[in-house]
Amino acid sequence: MTRSKPRTTSPSAKAETLPAIASALRTLDTEAGGITALAAALRSDLGPAFVAAVELMRNAKGRVIVSGLGKSGHIGRKMAATFASTGTPAFFVHAAEASHGDMGMITADDVIIALSWSGETAELKNLTNYSRRFRIGLIAVTAEADSTLGLAADVCLTLPKAREACPHNLAPTTSSLMQLALGDSLAVALLESRGFTPVDFSVLHPSGKLGAMLKFVRDLMHTGEAVPIKPLGTRMSDALVEMTSNNFGCVAIVNPRGDIVGIVTDGDLRRHMRPDLITALVDDIMTKDPKTIGPDLLASEALEILNSRKITALMVTEGKKPVGILRLHDILQAGVA
Repeated sequence: MTRSKPRTTSPSAKAETLPAIASALRTLDTEAGGITALAAALRSDLGPAFVAAVELMRNAKGRVIVSGLGKSGHIGRKMAATFASTGTPAFFVHAAEASHGDMGMITADDVIIALSWSGETAELKNLTNYSRRFRIGLIAVTAEADSTLGLAADVCLTLPKAREACPHNLAPTTSSLMQLALGDSLAVALLESRGFTPVDFSVLHPSGKLGAMLKFVRDLMHTGEAVPIKPLGTRMSDALVEMTSNNFGCVAIVNPRGDIVGIVTDGDLRRHMRPDLITALVDDIMTKDPKTIGPDLLASEALEILNSRKITALMVTEGKKPVGILRLHDILQAGVA
């Protein structure tokens, strides 16, 4: 049974004249206006409060507790996840569930971020009172500084007024995006203030694409007897056997101390192709002082080196002694690229 293909518009029609595309462009323009307004606010009145919020969270002995309801709650969940994945311990507490026992998750060492566009979300009242009773730091994210939430908070991050992308100016769209952008800005500012590195990031992201990109060379390299190594003075006939035995297409050449001084690759063979190649010494064929990497280099950085040099393998050394070999295939197989 054949399926009918979806109807498409004529390629000659201008995209912006189509109702759906015109609607999407209006949405993006409106939401972009909200982000622009947020950036302008950070350069003026919102700036000092933003700095105070970062300092309050950075100096907290406990965790960052994010809470909200409705769309603000959904944004709050993402905000907490971003904090946690970038070195700021955090989790989300549902505003309504907080009044039914979940406030027990919050300690005096924590800091609370409460999101409410109006600042009058009834379900946040008990959480706000709890923070005041036990002197827990409270950061408000609201568009109304004079609201119940805004006035109760230690730091009020007042979002600028902006029209929703919804044509009725009702459904949270622009406002949600502004909350999300502010949360990302807080997370990145905290990340940078703590000196959070790619190595730290790898500890928190061991799986998936990010985990693969943050693997180290030592996690992927071949070691031990698999590493193709021959000493200076070796005949090319023996070097060729070593090159092909493990299918690496290269062999490291070491001096009497075991330090790498050269490498023979498939490219070297092509460049020195001659009748006496088999009986020649590796000393005359090898590329001297080859590029090497350390085992603690990120695999993603090793990939950049391989691509920039247009090679398929790198010797891994500690000091000058070869301890492994990393192939482009190993990196690709791990899902780094």
